[in-house]
Amino acid sequence: MNGPLVKEDAAGVTLHVRLQPRAARNELAGLHGDALKVRVTAPPVDGLANKALCAYLADLLGVPAGRISIRSGHTGRDKLVRVEGKKGADVLALLRLTRE
Repeated sequence: MNGPLVKEDAAGVTLHVRLQPRAARNELAGLHGDALKVRVTAPPVDGLANKALCAYLADLLGVPAGRISIRSGHTGRDKLVRVEGKKGADVLALLRLTRE
């Protein structure tokens, strides 16, 4: 995956995410190349890890879970995640605050 961590357009942002399923806890784990590394406790079975990722990001970013979707990478660790209704600067600020 190449490109910026967050790409903004008029309707929201797209995030590059590297997902680690079956972690000890749900958490942000810094950067992995040009992607945000996110750990979730759910296993990568039947889309459970993807659902956990969307729910976790929705909680962190203060948006309804329905505004978060996975655009690509459904079966891999590297994903493009869409967040509707947020600005890029707002997303970066919320993620930065969470990691401190």
